[in-house]
Amino acid sequence: MSRSSSLPLEAWGRRLLTRAQTWADRSRPRRYAYEFLWFGLKQGWACLFGGLMLGLIVGTFLWWPDQSPISRYDFLAVGAVMIQAAMLAFRLESWEEARVIFLFHVAGTIMELFKTAHGSWVYPEDSLLRIGAVPLFSGFMYAAVGSYIARVQRIFHIRVRGYPPLWTTWVLAAAVYVNFFAHHWLPDVRIVLFLATVLLFGRGWFYFTADRRRRSMPLLLGYGLVALFIWVAENLGTFARAWTYPGQDGGWEPVSLHKLGAWFLLMIISVVLVSLVHRPEKEPSGGAGQ
Repeated sequence: MSRSSSLPLEAWGRRLLTRAQTWADRSRPRRYAYEFLWFGLKQGWACLFGGLMLGLIVGTFLWWPDQSPISRYDFLAVGAVMIQAAMLAFRLESWEEARVIFLFHVAGTIMELFKTAHGSWVYPEDSLLRIGAVPLFSGFMYAAVGSYIARVQRIFHIRVRGYPPLWTTWVLAAAVYVNFFAHHWLPDVRIVLFLATVLLFGRGWFYFTADRRRRSMPLLLGYGLVALFIWVAENLGTFARAWTYPGQDGGWEPVSLHKLGAWFLLMIISVVLVSLVHRPEKEPSGGAGQ
C-alpha cells in the first residue's frame, strides 16, 4: 500500500481517537473507563508474542488434524520461529532485545531439560524437533515472558524509583535460578528468596502512562500481577495439553496456586535479564498524575 493510499485510513483513525477522547472527557467515570480500555489494549500489544503463542497452542489443540504429516509440537516450534522473525522484521523488537530474549530462551530450555528429567512435568505428544524429552517450542514460552517485559517498558514509558542496585538484582536472579535446580537435593530456600526480593524491591515503584496521565504502582505488586497473568496462561496451556503436570494425566485440573510463587520468582529473572538491555530509568520528580 502506498503512503498516499494509507492517509485516509490514518485520518479516520485520528478522528475516531479524537471523538473517543471527547466522549471520555465529559465525566470522571468515562475518563477512567477510557484509560482502563487503553491500559488493556496496550497490555495486549505488549504481550503480542505470548498471545500469539498461546493462540497457536489452544488453536492446534482444538483443530489439529489427526492425519497431519507433521506433529503438533513441531508445528508450534516452526510457528514460534516465524513469530519471532516477524517481530524483528516489523521492528516490534530490537536485535538487542532479541539477544537477551534468546538468553532467556536458553536458560528456560536448560531448566525444562532438568525438570522433565525429574518428572516435574511432561510433554505427552511426539515430535522430531526436540532435545531429549523437551520439544523446542517450549523455550519460546520463556522467551515470550522476556518479550513482554521488554516491550511493556517501551509501550508504557515505564520509569522507576527506589530500584535496587543492579548488582544486587543479578545476585538475587542467580540465586533464584540455582534454587530451581538445587532444591531437588538441598533444602528449598524459596522463602529466603521471597524475603530477599521484598527487601530489595519493597521500596520500589514504577511509573507508567496508559493514556495521558502518569500512574504509579509498587514494583512488587506489578510483578505479582504479571505472575498471576502467567499462571492463568499456564492453565490454558495445560488445558490444551501442551504439557501436563503430575495429577493431570487422567484429565485436566487447574494448576496449583503454589506455582504462582515459582512464576513470581521467574519474573525476577526476567526483569534482571531484560535490564541488560533496558537499564531501569529513574522517574523525574513530580510523581504520578503530573
